Amino acid sequence: MKKNIYITSAVCLLAGATLLSSCSDEFLKEKKLYGKYSETTVYSNYETAQNRIDYLYWQLLPGTKEGDNMYANIVSTGDDDDDAKTTEEYGGISKWEDNTKPLDYQSLNGWNDHFYVEFKENSPYGNIRNINDAIEGIEASADLTEKQKNELLGQAYFMRAWRYYTMVRWYGGVPIIKNVQDALVGDGGGENLIVPRSTTKECIDFICEDLDKASAMLPKSWDQASKNWGRVTSGTAAALKGRVLLLFASPIFNRSDNHERWEAAYQANKAALDTLAMGGYGLAYENNPGDESTSGANWAKIFLNPQGSDGVVNEAVFVTLYNNLQKQEDKSDKNNPWEQSIRPKTAAGNGGKAATSEIVDLFPMADGKKPGESQYEYDPNLFFANRDPRFYRTFAFPGVKWTYDGNTKDLLTDDKTTVFHYKNIDITDNYPYNGSDYVLWSYTWYDNLENTSNPAKSGWAADALGNRNFSVYVRKRSDDLELNANPLYKYTNEGEQPSFKHSGAPYIEMRYAEVLLNYAEAAAATNRFDEAFNALKRIRSRVYNPASNPKIDANYGLTLGDRAHMLAEVLYERQIELAYEGKRFEDMRRWMLFDGGEGQGALKSSWALTGFGGNTCTYLGVAPANGHKNHYIEMFTNKKAAKSDDNGSDPLLKEGVTRPAGLNLMNRFAKGNNGEDVLEKFYTDYLTRKDRNADGNNDAQVPTFQPYYYFLGLNYSAMYNNATLMQTIGWDDYSHGGMGTYDPLEEDPSKLSVDNSYKK
Repeated sequence: MKKNIYITSAVCLLAGATLLSSCSDEFLKEKKLYGKYSETTVYSNYETAQNRIDYLYWQLLPGTKEGDNMYANIVSTGDDDDDAKTTEEYGGISKWEDNTKPLDYQSLNGWNDHFYVEFKENSPYGNIRNINDAIEGIEASADLTEKQKNELLGQAYFMRAWRYYTMVRWYGGVPIIKNVQDALVGDGGGENLIVPRSTTKECIDFICEDLDKASAMLPKSWDQASKNWGRVTSGTAAALKGRVLLLFASPIFNRSDNHERWEAAYQANKAALDTLAMGGYGLAYENNPGDESTSGANWAKIFLNPQGSDGVVNEAVFVTLYNNLQKQEDKSDKNNPWEQSIRPKTAAGNGGKAATSEIVDLFPMADGKKPGESQYEYDPNLFFANRDPRFYRTFAFPGVKWTYDGNTKDLLTDDKTTVFHYKNIDITDNYPYNGSDYVLWSYTWYDNLENTSNPAKSGWAADALGNRNFSVYVRKRSDDLELNANPLYKYTNEGEQPSFKHSGAPYIEMRYAEVLLNYAEAAAATNRFDEAFNALKRIRSRVYNPASNPKIDANYGLTLGDRAHMLAEVLYERQIELAYEGKRFEDMRRWMLFDGGEGQGALKSSWALTGFGGNTCTYLGVAPANGHKNHYIEMFTNKKAAKSDDNGSDPLLKEGVTRPAGLNLMNRFAKGNNGEDVLEKFYTDYLTRKDRNADGNNDAQVPTFQPYYYFLGLNYSAMYNNATLMQTIGWDDYSHGGMGTYDPLEEDPSKLSVDNSYKK
């Protein structure tokens, strides 16, 4: 007997306050409950209809960390999640690359599922039902003006396109639901509830149609800018269309390197740049890098104030807003946890995030050239010397100042100093810090010097950092005191520990810089090499200053070349410019950089790459990620410690070594105790680099992204609840037995494998 299967859930009109608010004080703040209105009246009033749209923002905006909204893992956003751990940005064997535990439809349950979620209103199709309800209600309203309808519908169409994009990028084709399904009355006798997977092309076309509608309906920029700061615009919709078509043109969906797809991506991204310009978007601080000695300060400010100091252009094309309110009864508090997560525990953070040696070593030198190709000699032991200005705002390392607004000492009473309690030792000497004095001293020492050459062994961390025995921290998007005299966080005492938890820093899902890079990639792929080259130069114009560094040439270290070279240049620039913004894993997937596309023909003969020379890694001149393990940089002192578990046994301090005052990034070349040359001498005299295993010490556990992972399979629950859904090729099919037959690359709907047995 066949089960009654529904693609989507019956989700009632949800009652609840709109929870999204921001440091702009106006957007989506203190809205009335729309749930108290009936379905027939909620769309008869602009305020209540807008509340309905505002709730979609709260549901669907990406969050910076799992748990800070209803479905925060809708996309990777720079956190050290499984997606990011599969790249060079973070260490740790992710579930994607653990060759000892290959994934199947059962192990996908409850993890990284972007199609079926048990919690109905949080599921993708629960979201889509809410959006369709809003679209139908607004369209049918006799009380809203045409302008009001357009503004509301434009946002709803954008959100529906965004939600479908987040599924299609993983699965290819999915069921397209354009209306509110009525499960209670059967909706066409029940048959209309059963919707098969469409082709990927049908889904891409549907997403682009919604985005075209949204772009036509939405304003280029909103009136009452402060009140509406953060709402999507015509340019936001155009930019997302550019991203979607770039994905469809990429090797993961374009095995033959079809030129028409690249051309469509080029035209869409070119149009997006034009539309964004009309709405006041652009590169904040373009052609305004500041003096080289300020270490990319202007670029770093973008993540705190995307409109720049002059407020002329807005970098934040698609943004999630937060506030720094502490817990509110009406649940209007919405804090960004990023600052708390990246700060070391001696600054009262959560312990920080470790950067890998792989990403540290790939950043350009100060002339824009890669290490080994630069006028500057690259010394791995002095990895921080003479680097791209963005390096200093992406990483923190031993001896660099990383100040904050708050005095940790003042927030701790005498009986709470054990917040820095380590190995039964109460740290009282120099700890905790005053924020304006904070210097990261994240070097290590050993009680057994034989272990200094063993990549499986780690030392003891200095400055009460305990087992956080890595030396290079992620600093990207940090609200540094030296950059922002009025921080977006409230450094408060929560429980027994000071924290940065109450932060209102925005998260930018799509920056103008990304749109420009999307355009550059499509331009390179369509042989418009000069256009791609000039776009990359625009990106670098706000971090490189030839006036303060004569070694920087007019092209900022970039070189013009053929198609493969220019595509590689764009992807490299994306690694640097967009590091720790959640974009790298998707770039690696769409370009199949884990293995270059090898093994695709074994899944289905038509899947073999016939374009890109048959291997994307070889074509681009990059090494495949599979088989390569990441490492942590550990700077250790060769001076042996007497006791391994006592912070007071730091051999440098014990022997009376005077550490520099801390590298001041706002004046990096100062001729004094806080300049780069002094820190270089300290490293040379006392510290040695070691690259320690970041992906575990099990030699049998080799990072391996399986060929069938490029397209995600449906999990057990999805197939159990809808036996008509066909499983993706490469994955076991629970409902039909054997292997999946759904082909994400098939463009002809009549050739898709479809189960019509429910009609029997």
